[in-house]
Amino acid sequence: MTEKETTQITEMRNDGLGYTTIASRLGLSKDCVRSFCRTHNLRGRRSPSHVPQDLGKDYCKTCGKRLEHTPGKRKKQYCSDGCRMDWWNAHQDQVKRKAFYQFTCVCCGKSFSAYGNAKRSYCSHECYIKTRFKKEVSK
Repeated sequence: MTEKETTQITEMRNDGLGYTTIASRLGLSKDCVRSFCRTHNLRGRRSPSHVPQDLGKDYCKTCGKRLEHTPGKRKKQYCSDGCRMDWWNAHQDQVKRKAFYQFTCVCCGKSFSAYGNAKRSYCSHECYIKTRFKKEVSK
C-alpha cells in the first residue's frame, strides 16, 4: 500500500465511507482496507441511512432496491431478511415492546418485571440457587 493510498483511505474513512466503498474506489481488497483502518484506529461513524426516505413503498427501506410485490398479498418493505434485520437493528427505538410481565419472586417475595418470559419464578439467579439447593448464598 502506497503513501498516497493510505492518505486517501484516511480521508475517505473520516468522510464516513465504509470499507467496501473505499476498497472499490481504490482497487484494493476490503480486508486490506479494514486491517489498515483498525491498526490506525480509523473508526467510521454510522450514517442515519444511505437510502433517501422519499423512495416510496416500491423500494427496500434499507438498501433502496426495487421490490416486486405479489398481487393480493401484503406489500413488502425489505428485499431480504438481512435488510430487514439491519433496519430494525438501526431503529431499536421504534420496536413496540409489549411483552412485559409482573411477578412475585418465589424465594424472597420481591415484586419484579421481566420482558418476554411469562413463566419466570425468581427475581435473580441468587434466589433460584437459594430455593433450588435450600441454602444461603453469600456474595
